[in-house]
Amino acid sequence: MIDLKNQKNKLNTKKAYYDNRELSWLKFNKRVLEQAEDNRVPLCERLSFVEIFKNNLDEFFMVRVGALYDQILINENKRDNKTNMTAMEQLVCVVRNTEKLIQKKDKAYAQLMQKIKAQGVDLINFNEAGKTDRQYLEKYFHQSIKPLLSPQVIGKKNPFPFLKNNEIYAVALLQAKNSEKLCIVPCSNGVFERLVSIPSDHKKFMLVEEVILHFMPDIFEKYTVKSKSLIQITRSADIDIDETFSEEDMNYRDSMEELIKIRRKLCPVKMEYSRVLDEKVIRYLCRELELSKEQVFYSESPLEFSFLSEIQDVLRTNKELFYPRKIPRIPEGITQSQFMIEQVEKKDILLHYPYDSMYPFLKLLKEAAYDERVVSIKMTLYRVAKNSRIVETLIEAAENGKEVVVMVELRARFDEQNNIECSRRMEEAGCRIIYGIDFVKVHSKICLISYLENNVIKHICQIGTGNYNEKTAKLYTDLSLMTANQNIAKEVYETFNKICMEQFMEKTEHLLVAPKCLQNKVLDMIDVEIENVRNGRKGYIGLKMNSLTDKTIMDKLIEASQAGVKIEMIIRGICCLVAGVQGYTENITVQSIVGRYLEHSRVYIFGTEQRDKIYISSADFMTRNTKRRVEVAAPIYDEEIKQRIRTMFRTMMLDNVNASVMNSKGNYEKKEKAEHLMNSQEIFF
Repeated sequence: MIDLKNQKNKLNTKKAYYDNRELSWLKFNKRVLEQAEDNRVPLCERLSFVEIFKNNLDEFFMVRVGALYDQILINENKRDNKTNMTAMEQLVCVVRNTEKLIQKKDKAYAQLMQKIKAQGVDLINFNEAGKTDRQYLEKYFHQSIKPLLSPQVIGKKNPFPFLKNNEIYAVALLQAKNSEKLCIVPCSNGVFERLVSIPSDHKKFMLVEEVILHFMPDIFEKYTVKSKSLIQITRSADIDIDETFSEEDMNYRDSMEELIKIRRKLCPVKMEYSRVLDEKVIRYLCRELELSKEQVFYSESPLEFSFLSEIQDVLRTNKELFYPRKIPRIPEGITQSQFMIEQVEKKDILLHYPYDSMYPFLKLLKEAAYDERVVSIKMTLYRVAKNSRIVETLIEAAENGKEVVVMVELRARFDEQNNIECSRRMEEAGCRIIYGIDFVKVHSKICLISYLENNVIKHICQIGTGNYNEKTAKLYTDLSLMTANQNIAKEVYETFNKICMEQFMEKTEHLLVAPKCLQNKVLDMIDVEIENVRNGRKGYIGLKMNSLTDKTIMDKLIEASQAGVKIEMIIRGICCLVAGVQGYTENITVQSIVGRYLEHSRVYIFGTEQRDKIYISSADFMTRNTKRRVEVAAPIYDEEIKQRIRTMFRTMMLDNVNASVMNSKGNYEKKEKAEHLMNSQEIFF
């Protein structure tokens, strides 16, 4: 157990132009929650942002907070290289900010549910039900819930049970004749319906855990219930597959399955409870779970929000409560009746998801699976959809006699099981499956189709910013380039072969390929802009990505700002560089767009329009991406596509609906309301 209670923030040498990674992430999740508070967002969609906020927060504790605890145990004096904070100091700040965010979430949820009630749908507690409904709930509990419960009174012969990650439990302090005992009842067993419908009104519901909690006296008839509450435990998920199984005599896929089992049992990092709970119970739970009191958070709203989708379904007929339906388009210039290989040979094609349909790429892959000219398909897969059409097409290609080589990254966190199953199916169909490089994730999004034409080998390649996932292509903004440029294709081919040989690209002329040929080339291009300004010309850098944490790149951006280079950055999530600090970053603008679609595309622009170099990339500027992953950025050579990306970037910079701008304190503020609203995501559709 790590004591956070008596920790104080010590004076450190934090620089005003840097922010801490974890605290910056919490600011991002606050921006997500603000979407739930925004009256311009349709009511039922605002409910979704409450759920996204909570899921984000749980995952943050599982991954990032879990890593901070590990760091304290390994080296408590190690400091963050940007803010000089120790892991303990970071934890103290994380806990304080989390408490405020949970209160903000509770308030937003309560206000939303009042508005939902005005629409005729109500989530009630037992005391709000009428007499007949209470009789029904009692009968329902005794007939349909109680027989399936597994209650446990903690004692010498009944030790404290293992509490599963992010599941809900009812706990109570019981009074016997001369003693007090703690009891625990699991409320999630995969059988109960989460929402219990109230018979007098089919639009009224009660949460099943609330029903269980109310009838705790009926479960423990020989005791008096002194206090009761619902709790939820969040466990660390921070585990390194390469380190953990480096000496095990098992194949890699089996190791990943073992990792999934281990992760379910890692130590708790957070507990939430939703009722006033006796202080003795909290202390007891903390002792058994090895948590400090500061890791325990009180929440007035439900502990898990997946039920909100059912409430949304009840109101689905009221179109005004939801975003209007949008249908991805087939981009202009693409002829559906013509072979995609022929179209890509004539001209590079850029798809912008979710505004453009994924259909042209799926069509290209499908044609390759059946085209007699096609010899091989090589592809990297990081996160794929369940029942993936892409996986099915690769299987068809293998069954049709094509050489199909697929690099499946099993270390895609929380998607491991799906990737394991997909890799097995493809392997059984005749695909050659590889799993990448030890200690380095393969995060690049590349596909290479090789074919014979007049006895000459040719290539079509695709390079993207997002995963090959049909579901997320409708929810995330991403870019996908299909090109027959043989110089680019040659380097995609070399990159893939290097992965197969557990090697890295050491030199490139066209692509940027991490970990050896991305960060250094980015630094060189920033230097070019610095030199341009020093020679009396304009310098410009435009960057769009999810996160910015790479200190080497940030230091170079500070140097560029000090030289007078204009730098505009659209960074959705973590940004450890503070914009607008006099003497350091006054020429840097940072804004974050959080809206209907998850901004996921990465774009790098170096230089003014007349001479700019533009790339789309799988890599954020995070050290893990630039130095510890295989990432690929593709140059845009087609002038029409370059102009399209410039327009996209300029439109996003002008967004005054979904955009928040960072101030010189590192905090984000919504742009002032303007007469003309610019919602970039709506404009792109």
